[in-house]
Amino acid sequence: MKTSPIPSKRQKVINYILFFLFVVFAVVQLNDPDGLLWFTIYLLVALTCLISNFKRIPNYVLIFFTIGLLGYAVFHFSLFIDYLQTENKEEIFGEMVYDKPYLEGTREFIGLVIAALGVIYQLKLKTEPK
Repeated sequence: MKTSPIPSKRQKVINYILFFLFVVFAVVQLNDPDGLLWFTIYLLVALTCLISNFKRIPNYVLIFFTIGLLGYAVFHFSLFIDYLQTENKEEIFGEMVYDKPYLEGTREFIGLVIAALGVIYQLKLKTEPK
């Protein structure tokens, strides 16, 4: 069973930054109607970054988690495409508009891709000479 290596000091700092960012992402989600789901997703990614600093996480766990995140992102991909075809791209930073579901779908798609990248980073860690 192949595991991800324990990261170098520089990579540990990056992991602490990722941990903090994903915790912030998680807390910000708590005001959403489906906030518990998104809080859990972002918190799991945050914990993955933190745990990677202390313990080797088996690659199959990281791969399974990444596939789950990207698999869920696929459900939002068509809404992301709808958003790309709109003229007013700044709408994504505004409030949710119920007659424009592609806005929330795009935010969720981008969030899932960012979360997957956080987990993929754990797969890519290589031990650097100290």
